[in-house]
Amino acid sequence: MKQCFQDFSLSAVFAGFITFLVGISVSAVLIIQGAQALGASQDQISSWFLALGLAMGITGFILSWRFKYPVATAWSTPGIALIIAVGQHYTLNEATAAFIICGVLTACIGFSGGFQKCIQQIPMSLSCAMLAGILLKFGLSLFIQLQQHFNFVATLLLVYFLSKKYFTRYAIVITVLLALLLCPIFLSFQFPPIHNTLPALIWVQPHFSLQSIFGLAFPLFIINLSSQFLPGIGIIKSYGYTPHTNQLVGWTGLTQIILAPFGAFSVCLAAISAAINLDEQAHPDPKKRYIAGLCSGICYLLMAVMAVSLTHILLAFPSIFITTLAGIALLSTITHNITMAFEVPQEREAACVTFLFSASGVNFLGIGSAFWGLILGLVIHHFYRLKPK
Repeated sequence: MKQCFQDFSLSAVFAGFITFLVGISVSAVLIIQGAQALGASQDQISSWFLALGLAMGITGFILSWRFKYPVATAWSTPGIALIIAVGQHYTLNEATAAFIICGVLTACIGFSGGFQKCIQQIPMSLSCAMLAGILLKFGLSLFIQLQQHFNFVATLLLVYFLSKKYFTRYAIVITVLLALLLCPIFLSFQFPPIHNTLPALIWVQPHFSLQSIFGLAFPLFIINLSSQFLPGIGIIKSYGYTPHTNQLVGWTGLTQIILAPFGAFSVCLAAISAAINLDEQAHPDPKKRYIAGLCSGICYLLMAVMAVSLTHILLAFPSIFITTLAGIALLSTITHNITMAFEVPQEREAACVTFLFSASGVNFLGIGSAFWGLILGLVIHHFYRLKPK
């Protein structure tokens, strides 16, 4: 604790707070959609926010403290997008079982040291194509909404692109803040009263089924590895640190297993937002930047305490507010994954099939399109790699 006080700096605290703010700014509204898609009640949605806040707060704080470099953890935005896309096919109990299975797979692949081996078995082009297909409808809905709510959607798009050009790191934060100001002007909205009720963890009995394991748990696991853990480890390395990969992946997976029955659908390493904690703006001395990771963890714990109020506020916003912000927040993710999916010419056909199949939303044997799109893409990928006799 003494060392913590010695290494303390306001710049690190601010970096930790901004990392937290970027992490929850828009994806929080996606959690509302995802939980509702599975039929969760308002109290259960509050439990989701409480469980996620505890998961991110505890893992971010302890791992940063243990390894003395900033470790930012987060829920998976692409993961909650998957849940929204396929949620109508599963009950909350089945989804909860899938979240537990995903955590078990993550913990096993982390502690066993098989993280890199698993990633290498799935071409990056196909995992990106699957993710791009899942996210496609979010991008399309953004522009479909222009017809009915032109002023609100167009203004937010303008704000986003301007802030993306001149204040890249804070583009999403700026867009969310402006959306909050514009909501009462363009939409029918009245700010709800703040509730002082403390949240409670609500247990959901998991119901294990092959459909939810193959249709939700496996795709969620693959998405988390490729879109969160892989870039998360890469970002830590890029700033000169040596990440404890096995422990980082393993402990986050174990945390997900414990808190999944209460709503922690994914516990991952943060990807893009993690760079804020790792950058020299947090502190010129790399050995003292872990304070930013501690601060991010504390912010998530405070969010957990405010879970009931957060739920009431988010549920009060019109659906157009949520869908517009979700679409804008995912624009960069969609762009990145489409680019990566079709980057290698020899893999484009397999990636295209995976992308289109995943975007189709079709369901076979109770298993969603993301799983089948990836399977078909892998078959085509390996077929083209066969050497003719």
